[in-house]
Amino acid sequence: MSDVDVGLTHIALAVSDLDHSIEFYRRFADMEVVHRREDHPGHAVAWVSDRTRPFVVVLLQTYGEGAEGRLGGWAHLGVGCATADEVDRRLADATAAGHSTLGPLDDGPPVGYWGIIVDPDGHNLELAYGQHVGLTVESSD
Repeated sequence: MSDVDVGLTHIALAVSDLDHSIEFYRRFADMEVVHRREDHPGHAVAWVSDRTRPFVVVLLQTYGEGAEGRLGGWAHLGVGCATADEVDRRLADATAAGHSTLGPLDDGPPVGYWGIIVDPDGHNLELAYGQHVGLTVESSD
């Protein structure tokens, strides 16, 4: 493994409550904290990953400032699920927990079966089954 990262490594999201956001991404995206620090008073950071590839979501909390630059509208993070039932279960779980959701919807290949959960700061998390991202990347060689 190289000691130098190349290519797309992360996306950073501003959050208002780091622990609450960590729990959201653990529960609905199967992500865990791989790095956490407080750079200086009032600024906490956590990197979360599903450990399927070298990519993290950086959660940035700055006390006293709101989460700005939301992934709202059609902007979102996308997470592949193993089954359509898993998409349904996570959407139902999110709705029961008080999160706004959209779907599920089935748009067929290459988009697949999907739904959106809005995180505590208004960022959109898409859960999908049957998307062909990997196949599309491989076939574009």
